[in-house]
Amino acid sequence: MDTPADTAAGRWWAGSGPLDVERLAGEAVGEVCAAAADLAARRGSALGSITTTPALVAAAFAAPDHLRIDGREGEGWAPLSGFVEARDGWVRLHANYPHHAEALRSALEVEDRAQLTEVVAAMAAEDVEARVVGAGGIATVVRTAAAWAQHPHGAATAAEPWSTVEPHAERRPLPRTTGLPLDGVRVLDLTRVIAGPTCSQVLACLGADVLRLDPPHRPELIDQYLSNGMGKRSAEVDLATAGAEVRRLLTRADVVLLGYRPGSLARFGFDPRSLLERDPTLVVGSLSAWGEEGPWGHHPGFDSIVQAASGIADAYGRDGRPGALPVQALDHATGYLLAARVLTLLARGRGGLVRASLLGAARTLLDLPRPVAEPAEPVADLPVPTVTVDSPHGRLTVVPPPFLLDGRTAGRAVGGYGAAPLSWA
Repeated sequence: MDTPADTAAGRWWAGSGPLDVERLAGEAVGEVCAAAADLAARRGSALGSITTTPALVAAAFAAPDHLRIDGREGEGWAPLSGFVEARDGWVRLHANYPHHAEALRSALEVEDRAQLTEVVAAMAAEDVEARVVGAGGIATVVRTAAAWAQHPHGAATAAEPWSTVEPHAERRPLPRTTGLPLDGVRVLDLTRVIAGPTCSQVLACLGADVLRLDPPHRPELIDQYLSNGMGKRSAEVDLATAGAEVRRLLTRADVVLLGYRPGSLARFGFDPRSLLERDPTLVVGSLSAWGEEGPWGHHPGFDSIVQAASGIADAYGRDGRPGALPVQALDHATGYLLAARVLTLLARGRGGLVRASLLGAARTLLDLPRPVAEPAEPVADLPVPTVTVDSPHGRLTVVPPPFLLDGRTAGRAVGGYGAAPLSWA
């Protein structure tokens, strides 16, 4: 089985900045390719190679930017999202989801961007963070890496790795197959936004039957769903009323992916520990923004917010204003790393718990040696590999996962959001 020898060489993103984003991205994708190849070989798959290229990686990490729905671009940042200058520094806000936008408006008593700018300018950054987070919104002070190291959560999690793997019981070996590495594997996907759905899209495009579940009262942003929805089926389910139906699905599941705020699914019995107590042969992948321990262990978060809190936004700042990575690399890289770890447990015939966090990705990126060269091949000069597929939401142009199976892209159809029954294919 051939796999890429070096997926991290070179710098391709214009505005890559002071951190080696390409290495973080390339190494995460390289781990997926290696783990998928190992599983394919163990199952006797006829697949000859799983490879990647800089163009595939660069496009996949910017997948939301390349999405087209009947020719139109996807939605960008919401008006209340982004950096806002406070009296003594900067804050970063995330209000793309309606409930977070409402919490922000309520906390600061604003209605639009102009009011937001005026109100925040008169406040201390720490007070903005505290008030918005206290109301259920998403905000952080933009901190330097040194300031984050002194923050209670930064200090508490400084030694935590990007991901951990806790093997549990032996599981029945996957049967041999001449097809894709994950043929016959069932994945229950309780994730949203980017990192978790990136992981589940990888598993789907490697042959798994992936069923994604979303709450009907807080649906996913449709463009977000479409940008990484290949190969998956999607159902809406209220765990408070349909928990028994979901537990029936679990009796035949091989993998469960969790991406909601740590602890938020415990009351339904869908937290990692409860799942593995019921079935220690399950492979459970658990994603978080901040890790699952420490003062912020149960806080929600997003890639842009973790960048701002951890010192990345400060490192990318210019002319007194904070900046951002050229892509949402923490999300994507963490999704690919989680997929690689899940594949490895399946290959070893073990159930277990894989944890990964966006904060761990940020620490890893900040700890990498600083690159000295400017991008040799700016992303604008790299081809953008896309596929065009029909869906109930329109004709889609989307970026496939960043690997080739025997030289062919791994793209699959995108199903309708919330349209699937609560059953395995």
